[in-house]
Amino acid sequence: MANDPSLIALSAHEIVDLLRIGAVTPLDLLDTLEARIAKVDPALNALPTLCFERAHMHARELMKRPPVERGHLAGLPIPIKDLTEVAAVRTTYGSPIFKDHVPLHSDVLVETIEDEGGIIYAKSNTPEFGAGANTFNEVFGMTRNPWNTSLSAAGSSGGAAAALASGMAWLAHGSDMGGSLRNPASFCGVVGLRPSPGRVATDPGNKVDRLLSVEGPMGRSVEDVALLFDAMLGESPKDPVSLPRPAGESYVQYARSGWVPEKIAYSDDLGITPVDPEVAAICRKAAYKLQDAGVVVVDAHPDLKEAHDCFGVLRAMSFATSHAEKLAKHRDLLKPDVVWNIEKGLQLSMHDVVRAEAQRAEMIRRTNEFFDDYDLLLCPATIVAAFPVEQRYLESCNGHTFANYVEWLGIVYAITLTTAPALSLPCGMTKDGRPVGLQIVARPRREWKLLAGAKLLETLLGHLCKTPIDPNITHR
Repeated sequence: MANDPSLIALSAHEIVDLLRIGAVTPLDLLDTLEARIAKVDPALNALPTLCFERAHMHARELMKRPPVERGHLAGLPIPIKDLTEVAAVRTTYGSPIFKDHVPLHSDVLVETIEDEGGIIYAKSNTPEFGAGANTFNEVFGMTRNPWNTSLSAAGSSGGAAAALASGMAWLAHGSDMGGSLRNPASFCGVVGLRPSPGRVATDPGNKVDRLLSVEGPMGRSVEDVALLFDAMLGESPKDPVSLPRPAGESYVQYARSGWVPEKIAYSDDLGITPVDPEVAAICRKAAYKLQDAGVVVVDAHPDLKEAHDCFGVLRAMSFATSHAEKLAKHRDLLKPDVVWNIEKGLQLSMHDVVRAEAQRAEMIRRTNEFFDDYDLLLCPATIVAAFPVEQRYLESCNGHTFANYVEWLGIVYAITLTTAPALSLPCGMTKDGRPVGLQIVARPRREWKLLAGAKLLETLLGHLCKTPIDPNITHR
């Protein structure tokens, strides 16, 4: 079959079904993607590193197995975010320090995906070390939003989201500390899932007991995200916080279960952040659509008042732990935001750390109590729709000026601190045609409720941000 442009518009599930019956091969999919990337990525810069020769080799090896033995993905191609190492493929972390870095070994996450039949064909663009919710770096430049190429794709999984929305991927890997799966999904009109810590094993680096940063799936629909999530699950001795794959359970089946929550909470702002009024109105209307399914919807949220202070300290500690040596050796090659975050971490006192850990523990306790009364919590995934790509970060919103390049992300990083799983679901468009994402949150380790509830709402809303799309080229 080779290159077949009609495959681009199919869902990941439809592609996997075709793979299982032999109607297409992984090689056909790779040829199709290579042609699509050549056509649309010059306008977006979402997938700056391609590895099709390696992908063809892996595809041919996989095709030696019977289709039923090719794992959850059965030969579906997957791009990997450029913060995660893939053996023999350039991995830069978006940093000039690593612009020529080619690792010898893959991250355990990549090994898991490949064991489940995923074919790695590209690295998706990311800001330097994932710092910042706008995808640009000194190695590859900026990634643009397919809905309007003068706008940001957000970050730090911006390349992944832009690739999905523009038909250069059926599924994509991303990671999330302060919303890095959820923000790009919101800006680009796709679905991004941040799982509970431990669900997806990865090489931990210097912060082996991390609870802030997790790996997760992105897709164009809830069911497609569940498919990649199933392929990413599992523990590894390399990752001390990783959890076993739930025995006999499928998150695709959970998404399709038809479960209906009894009572959910909605909040415009979680009580901690300004929100653009148009975004808040779109999200509120979408959340209250659940009443059509008999769900009780109440305005409420857990008490997360310490979120800004707590996340600021724990994020800074994480950056210092992971990057202090780079600051000492390569300060001139680091962007100012990364330097600031590392230095802030190095200046923390033990009192700061003790306070932040106590705050996080209290927010986790309060959030679990909150979910005794509500099945799900809904709120905006981002407080604005996509802003100009040249703007490094959102400086102000609804009359409030933010103190730094991170604070505008409070509505997502507050949820990060609770360890609750969350996803961004497309829920509408602004009057000028920018996607808006609704953040859906479940009790920690209750991804099954999250996916089932998100699928219900997706069905009620319809696909309001239908993808894939050809890039709307507006920049010069």
